[in-house]
Amino acid sequence: MTQCVAVLNAGSSSIKLALYQPGETEPLLYDGQLEKIGVAPRLHIADAAGNSVEDRSWPDDRLDHAAGTQVILETAIRLLDGLPVAGVGHRVVHGGTQFAAPALVDDAVLAALAELSPLAPLHQPHNLAPIRTIRQAAPHIPQVACFDTAFHQTQPPLAQTFALPREMTDSGIRRYGFHGLSYEFVSGRLRTLAPDLADKRVIISHLGNGASLCALHGGKSQATTMGFTAVEGLMMGTRCGSLDVGVLIYLMDERGMDARALEDLVYRRSGLLGVSGVSSDMRALRASQDPNAAEAIDLFVYRIVREIGSLAAALGGLDALVFTGGIGEHDAETRRAIATGCAWLGVRLDEEANRRGEGEISAPDVGVATWVIPTDEELVVARHTSTLLGVPW
Repeated sequence: MTQCVAVLNAGSSSIKLALYQPGETEPLLYDGQLEKIGVAPRLHIADAAGNSVEDRSWPDDRLDHAAGTQVILETAIRLLDGLPVAGVGHRVVHGGTQFAAPALVDDAVLAALAELSPLAPLHQPHNLAPIRTIRQAAPHIPQVACFDTAFHQTQPPLAQTFALPREMTDSGIRRYGFHGLSYEFVSGRLRTLAPDLADKRVIISHLGNGASLCALHGGKSQATTMGFTAVEGLMMGTRCGSLDVGVLIYLMDERGMDARALEDLVYRRSGLLGVSGVSSDMRALRASQDPNAAEAIDLFVYRIVREIGSLAAALGGLDALVFTGGIGEHDAETRRAIATGCAWLGVRLDEEANRRGEGEISAPDVGVATWVIPTDEELVVARHTSTLLGVPW
């Protein structure tokens, strides 16, 4: 019997939906998202051809993640028109040390994932909210959790270890890394598009509101910029990235900030938003005449260039640089500035190809091949869900 696999990717203010029909040459049926949850919710869903099939909005903030999931369920059932759902896959940011592969959700798994919420406070609670709602509304539908941390389990122990007392390391305080589903998809696409590069030394730049880099060799993660939580590493939309921990101690001692205030600072009030005082959105910063906006962009690029150098050192060289994520895929000027900063590594762009955006954008006869590859985390989740549930893809 023909079946559908549904994917939900819940963030702090949105829930993305994708519906797939495994076994088809073009498996995507519908995709879209419920956005601006808690502010002015809007649901937009399109079919595989991009035609709008659902566009609804709510005038207030009474629609939370649980109620939003219920709306998405009802809408999906109507769109599927009797096509049975084999299962629902979810992107879950943190799997800790326990989950190195996708997992069928039961009470024990859900409880274990909830315990990891302090390690990803912006993401994990929202990732789990739709799972709970579906378990209550449709307990007969299997659900699968797919983890952003799992891809990085291949890293050597030294790349995962902080210089802390061994007891703390043994208790699970270590570098996990995130954006793994995106890196898995992009590395797979690179293998298809440029098989000669797939097993070489590659850095993938996932640049969006959340941003990180991953160094791969042989298609496997060797090092990444995010660590114990999704706040370390690059400067992001509202997250500060790597920060001298002495700053936090100073703020506690001199400004009386407690843990929750520090969490709000480093996760929600810093990054592009904090430095610019204008916006966390790169598009708004590009359009702004405020010099602080320009400085925020410069700092964003500077941090990326520094970290690319660090990861290239970890790889012992660099053969390919790949851009993905909202900024990485769509902001040609950011790509150009990063390439300029990495010229010493052999990165040089073809300006016309860079303006075009997708595919190879490197200049001819350069040492480092540079690509733009759009990511698709939902497709990765769908494939993992189908495999785990025994539904032929």
